Amino acid sequence: MSKSLARVTAALEAAGVAARPVEMPAETRTAEQAAAAAGCALDQIVKSILFRGEGSGRLYLFLTAGGNRIDAVKASALAGEPLGRADAQQVRAVTGFAIGGVSPVGHLTPSPEFLDPRLMDFAQVWAAAGTPRHIFPIAPGDLLRITGADLADFTA
Repeated sequence: MSKSLARVTAALEAAGVAARPVEMPAETRTAEQAAAAAGCALDQIVKSILFRGEGSGRLYLFLTAGGNRIDAVKASALAGEPLGRADAQQVRAVTGFAIGGVSPVGHLTPSPEFLDPRLMDFAQVWAAAGTPRHIFPIAPGDLLRITGADLADFTA
């Protein structure tokens, strides 16, 4: 088991969530790939999008439904500073995950997190589990609880 997958599994267990990562036969790097692999609606996929604070350099994690796009103005207002895209090197250094496998849990360094209310419309959603082929199912209420994310409107 990879270190990334082990961190996600440990974080889920520590939070008391019964969810277990599932290895898919194909890559799940994109929301479309993950939805096809899980056999679910696109919006049931949790996209983990990281932005970097322009002033602080701090990372902010936005957990959004697979079909939604982030509104930069709304996201910046939530963060309290202008945001830009985090680069792959910074994402890996802070989260411990490569882009395409960033999990909402198990980060090396915690970041402020925000969760798209659209995800709450489902009984179950699927999130990345630290590798390009692993995802895990979870109730959105459990995801909100274990991430400590703020439920907020930040989509276009």
